[in-house]
Amino acid sequence: MYTEIPPVLSQFAIHSALPLVGLSPLIWLVGIVFLLAMLGLLAMLTFYGSMWFQAYMSDADVSFASLIGMTFRRVPSRMIVTAKIMARQSGLDIGRRSGISTAGLEALYLAGGNVQLVMKAIIAAHRAGIVLDFDQAAAMDLAGRDVLDAVRTSVAPRVIDCPDSSTGKDKLSAVAKDGIELRVRARVTVRTNMATLIGGATEQTIIARVGQGIVTTIGSANSHMDVLQTPDRISKGLLKSGLDANTAFEIVSIDILDIDIGENIGARLNTDQAHADMRVALAAAEARRAGAIARQREMSALIIENRSLIVVAEAHVARAMAVAFTTAGDQYTNHVHIPLGSLADGIPSDVGIHA
Repeated sequence: MYTEIPPVLSQFAIHSALPLVGLSPLIWLVGIVFLLAMLGLLAMLTFYGSMWFQAYMSDADVSFASLIGMTFRRVPSRMIVTAKIMARQSGLDIGRRSGISTAGLEALYLAGGNVQLVMKAIIAAHRAGIVLDFDQAAAMDLAGRDVLDAVRTSVAPRVIDCPDSSTGKDKLSAVAKDGIELRVRARVTVRTNMATLIGGATEQTIIARVGQGIVTTIGSANSHMDVLQTPDRISKGLLKSGLDANTAFEIVSIDILDIDIGENIGARLNTDQAHADMRVALAAAEARRAGAIARQREMSALIIENRSLIVVAEAHVARAMAVAFTTAGDQYTNHVHIPLGSLADGIPSDVGIHA
């Protein structure tokens, strides 16, 4: 079922559409661009308006143009606005020249820093009366330090066990001058030193230095009883030696928790030395014995050699005598008179050779 349009309405629609039909394409283009611009402005007002109004009502000093620029610089504007509001509400200076400026927060984010963590650390330090400005906190964060944890450690000192339980050792071993071993467990209380946090040594250096100091102090004691009677000599000596120099911490106190008596290292070392000396002496004696045996065998061989020479000489004498007895000379005649039994008694005095 169709409804008939009244003639009056039809005439009005025709007369209203006639001006639009005669418009040029340029006017249409300008109209479309204007419409798109209005829609874009409306979208920006909708997206940035709430953040700008929140910053304005909090007196956070964030301009509308800055919010738009953050989008092109790929910086989360909501995080920057929140950080500025936190700083303003905490009573911090957010001036554009000397305070926590919007540009400074953007630079920290673009450099890879943690904006929220830095702001929380600055606020916590401000509440605790610790001097920590934005540039120093940003430098700590960009250097890889946990700036919020550093502020917390400065407010509430941290306790470090020496030696570190994560290494598997529960006590330090040191030996006094009398050779008795002492096993010590200490506890070191430290707080963060903001002035040396950047470039300062870490907890492991504190643990190593304290352990070295404990071993040195016990090693310089004449007797282990001196250490057991006055264990505070260890902590007092360590506190005076400046073990926290060039570190990120300041040592508050060093407490000796437990001291146990270990082995008699001196006696064991003396026993081992005596055994070593005995083995050296036995080796030297065995060397001398081997030399004597070799010399004895050498002399025995020399005796046998000399005896063989005697036998050869006797053989030469016998042959010479035989030749002398059997050879007849042209002018001399040899006469040898050997009485009976002279071979057994030796050569008699009347035996002679006559020519």
